[in-house]
Amino acid sequence: MIETLVRENMALVGHMVREMLFKVPPHVHRDDLASAGYAALVTAAKAFDPTRGIPFGKFAAMRVRGALLDELRGLDWASRSVRARARRAEQARQELTAQLGRTPTDTELAELLGVAVGELASVQDDVQRAAVLSLQGFQAGAAEEMVAEPALNPEEMLLHRERIGYLHDAVAVLPERLRFVVEESYLRERPLAEVAAALEVTESRVSQLRTEALALLKDGLTTHLDQQQSAPAKDGCVARRRALYTAKIAARTTMASRLGATDVQGLAVAA
Repeated sequence: MIETLVRENMALVGHMVREMLFKVPPHVHRDDLASAGYAALVTAAKAFDPTRGIPFGKFAAMRVRGALLDELRGLDWASRSVRARARRAEQARQELTAQLGRTPTDTELAELLGVAVGELASVQDDVQRAAVLSLQGFQAGAAEEMVAEPALNPEEMLLHRERIGYLHDAVAVLPERLRFVVEESYLRERPLAEVAAALEVTESRVSQLRTEALALLKDGLTTHLDQQQSAPAKDGCVARRRALYTAKIAARTTMASRLGATDVQGLAVAA
């Protein structure tokens, strides 16, 4: 009976995995979710009691969904403490950028945070991890928050596709070195050591460039997606640099280019 229940309901797992993949960031792998789902299906078949009057499909769906959410929780490595450290580091960076009129060095940032430069490297690494989910999925939080409603209506899908398109354009107009760092470290998932070697700089410098790129992306996307200006820096040079970047996004992006980055289901279109 257990084998029959599992065999007859394997399609249920595939369907639920496909639905969830449509709602989560692209770095979540199908195989990871499928394995968790099939394991939950077997467990549900073993625990199923037909005398309770609950259809097995409904019973199994609850177990599978719970297993998929547990799998997503396991992927959410950005704990509250990491996010708190990220916010503190970002606030300190913004303060120094406004004061100095340039991106602060690791030593300057470490002094303001009251930590050693070596400890700052660990903080920055955690910041980058926390930023990956935001960059790839435009949201972060608990596993349950990563899964939206079962389906998007046409208006929501259009907005979803437009956000992804804006991100593609925003990355494309980053300064050359910053764009290279973002594309290689995030999109191609190359280790920082390899990216540093390609640029002939230290890993610390690559981490600094990546943080700078993310700050620019955030400003550009906030301006265009939320239709609001980010708070200008006190130094005119920094403000002009950010204004130039947002203007480049505006010049490059069109409704056609934004929607062209994804298909009608919101899935990435192969380059």
